[in-house]
Amino acid sequence: MALLKTEGLTKMFGNFKAVDDINIDVQKGEVYGFIGPNGAGKSTTIRVLLGMLKATNGKASIFGKDVWQDAVEIHKRIAYVPGDVNLWPNLTGGEVIDLFMKLRGGAMNKNRREELIGKFNFDPSKKCRTYSKGNRQKVSLIAAFASDADLYILDEPTSGLDPLMERTFQECVMEARDEGKSVLLSSHILSEVERLCDRVGIIRDGQIIESGSLDELRHLTRTNLNVETKQQITSLDDMKGVHHVERKEQALSLQVDTENLDDVIRHISQFGVVKLESAPPTLEDLFMRHYEGASASGGES
Repeated sequence: MALLKTEGLTKMFGNFKAVDDINIDVQKGEVYGFIGPNGAGKSTTIRVLLGMLKATNGKASIFGKDVWQDAVEIHKRIAYVPGDVNLWPNLTGGEVIDLFMKLRGGAMNKNRREELIGKFNFDPSKKCRTYSKGNRQKVSLIAAFASDADLYILDEPTSGLDPLMERTFQECVMEARDEGKSVLLSSHILSEVERLCDRVGIIRDGQIIESGSLDELRHLTRTNLNVETKQQITSLDDMKGVHHVERKEQALSLQVDTENLDDVIRHISQFGVVKLESAPPTLEDLFMRHYEGASASGGES
């Protein structure tokens, strides 16, 4: 059974439909990537899951409990990190971490707390009013990963972190997954999602437009080819599924729709292949292809 599940989840603000008939599920021991641009509906969905907003239609449950009616019970077993953390200015970072952990109830894992403070290179003795955005984010991340949660809901959690701390965050997510914990990760950093997530859902204008594992979604993307041949390749631009051809003497680079790759390779081989390099499609390729398509058809880009 899924730890987190939505069925036809819809949220209206007046006449504006911020979230439209969303169906997602997060399984035990899984990292689920929830991606889309600002305004797509990610944070609204997460606020409904946290019991901060009431859904207009549809269902949402965590641990088999209704997210609105059983929010207090659910919060005892989840940890949440927002993308913009507001803290009490006159408390120290360490005091806020302890407060967050006590609010969840249960025993405090002081050893884990100290381990994470060291990993994130964080000074817990300073007042929160002196912290940069990145350090405020560390407070929330340390409190979350030091808690014994079954589900982590992370909404743009690395906002303000430097690349070294982003790597530390990624290690924490992978450790949680290895322990059988589940993670819902909302992020605009596609390389981060690609590295961490078992499955992804792409949201646009309040709707899930694609979901599945990265392997399942790669058939929708294009393979990048770099080719060098003995003779100049002809008639390539007219072939089905070929895009963005760039020529330089006997070498060229191009993108090929996966379903047309076999035909294109057969055509190229007639001209005496000297070198052929292939790069698999990335999550960014998939993401940008969807938004390029929306822009071309008159939708939002």
